[in-house]
Amino acid sequence: MKKKHLAMILSKLRGFENPKAELEQYRTPGNVAAEMLWLAHSMGEIEGKTIADLGAGTGVLGIGACLLGADKVYAVERDIEALEIAGENAKSLGLEGCMEFIESDVSEFSIKVDTVVMNPPFGAQKPRADRPFLVKAFEVSDVVYSIHLAKEEVRRFIEAFVRDNGFKITHRKTVDFEIPAQFFFHRKKLERIKVDVYRFERLTVDGTPV
Repeated sequence: MKKKHLAMILSKLRGFENPKAELEQYRTPGNVAAEMLWLAHSMGEIEGKTIADLGAGTGVLGIGACLLGADKVYAVERDIEALEIAGENAKSLGLEGCMEFIESDVSEFSIKVDTVVMNPPFGAQKPRADRPFLVKAFEVSDVVYSIHLAKEEVRRFIEAFVRDNGFKITHRKTVDFEIPAQFFFHRKKLERIKVDVYRFERLTVDGTPV
């Protein structure tokens, strides 16, 4: 499968029926999801691996991981309505056997995995809303892929937080992220923002990768 084909498949999945502003429920665009997953796949961190999709929403990242050969994906999501759509999306592609859907806050997830993929809240409604996702990701895996706003203050926070938790940034790629109007405070039919796709890797005591 090519990255472009993966992006097309993911872009056609059902999105949120009733997105919740307080949870910043924005569907991960197919091209952004494919960018992250293709990097993880090229690093050998998807195929045959156990993956956690934290804050899975409607399942875009987890389904993409399954399409790229993941052995098992835990889709962790607190919103049962979104999780049900994720299940239907997986079933539509014959991937339900690859995924386990867990209705839970990410803070309660405790299964060790090979790789975490996630698109946490950007913090527009609640500052540092991505922090609990990063904390949990660093607890359960040595390798984490995540999406964050491409702003200098966010980058400074990410760099410090990653360092303080014994991880390093190995990759950061800036891409366009399109957000369609779906909440009352949106003024444009389509908002295009810049986001950073990161790869984080745990360091050993002497500062080398695990």
